[in-house]
Amino acid sequence: MNGSTIHFTKMQGAGNDFILFDNRALKMSEDELANLAPSICNRKFGVGADGVIALQFDETKKADLVMLYKNPDGSDAGMCGNGARCFSAFAETLGSPKNFTFRVHDKVYKAKVKKQSVIIEFPLETAVQEITVAKEALLNVYTNTEHVVCPIQQHELENEQALTNHGRFFRNHPDFQPIGTNVNFISGTDDHHLSLQTYERGVENLTLACGTGAIASALAWHHLQQANSGDFLYDVKVKGGTLLVHFTFNKESDTYSNIKLEGPAAFVFEGQYFV
Repeated sequence: MNGSTIHFTKMQGAGNDFILFDNRALKMSEDELANLAPSICNRKFGVGADGVIALQFDETKKADLVMLYKNPDGSDAGMCGNGARCFSAFAETLGSPKNFTFRVHDKVYKAKVKKQSVIIEFPLETAVQEITVAKEALLNVYTNTEHVVCPIQQHELENEQALTNHGRFFRNHPDFQPIGTNVNFISGTDDHHLSLQTYERGVENLTLACGTGAIASALAWHHLQQANSGDFLYDVKVKGGTLLVHFTFNKESDTYSNIKLEGPAAFVFEGQYFV
């Protein structure tokens, strides 16, 4: 890392914004990235973002690239779906092919960069669990990171202060400790369409979009409808746009697989950050 400035690229996927670095040259360590995140993600004193992402080669050769992601507080996230789409579009500008693999922690994902969108294929088979926390019925869905889903009325999605308070309560609830959870508030509009607001752990606030939250919410909405086996495509409307969730459901095993997240990834600006 150059002692004075770092070159960065700012991107957003459905309003979820990120600061990306080509770490092949910078060679920032994971600790350096975690220490940098709080200052550079600060919207008043830094660049401002929902997280930072470093791109590097995969030394283990399990995938083409590695996506190193840190929340604005410097903490780790299991996976970030919107960040992964931005990462994939960023990688293409650096010479990566349109179809490639990348690793997040120990899991390998497939990316497909299209003209108007990016598709991320998740190495994931999961189920929807019905749980009760603080006498409230929730749906627990692991999408390579922790999520709970709370079904609410459409008009309640507008009350952001109530959602923030509610989200913070569940995110920090003892039942989800020590790492906490992300909290999704959904309202279904029909079989394949739903609206979503997510309280994100690590951001500690509502965000304009959450990719892994959109997956969790689509699977939860499918579960609530007691839908049959088959291949599905759900439209998830978030404040920053629309995300598409592809999945297969097997009623016999009660599991979801072939999970893909599709949505936009846009470049905003690039610049130099003074360290």
